[in-house]
Amino acid sequence: MRRPEEVFVVVYRRAAPGYEFLVLERSPERQGYWHLVAGALDAAEDEATAAARELREETGLDASVADADLHYRYSLADEPPEVRARFSPEVTDIAVTAFTAEAPISWEPELNDEHVGYRWCEAEDAVALLLYPEPQDAVEQVSQRLVGSA
Repeated sequence: MRRPEEVFVVVYRRAAPGYEFLVLERSPERQGYWHLVAGALDAAEDEATAAARELREETGLDASVADADLHYRYSLADEPPEVRARFSPEVTDIAVTAFTAEAPISWEPELNDEHVGYRWCEAEDAVALLLYPEPQDAVEQVSQRLVGSA
């Protein structure tokens, strides 16, 4: 059974006049929605290690990840049966920790088989593409921090 803990990574790069954010289109076999780099923690893995691993596996980017100090929970109640079946029956919700990673300006991802497409978007467009409220919030929060620190 999978651990009830996941990570996602808000990948961004500098672009005129601000920043672009990477959104990935999941394959039809994986429900076909737009999402961030994301995944579950392996058995003995901590969150930062999982985030860096997922970033490499899903995009080919080997970069340091930073804890975004954003933590979420989502309920399994509305997930399809094949998703709920990955967890022990007593698990009702999943804890998610968000990270950030800066990509080089000209870098483009090399997608694994979990994804069929990607886009670089301004924060507003990324949020509009993302299906779930947790990654939407993470992009908004990270975007505000980046603009505030510029």
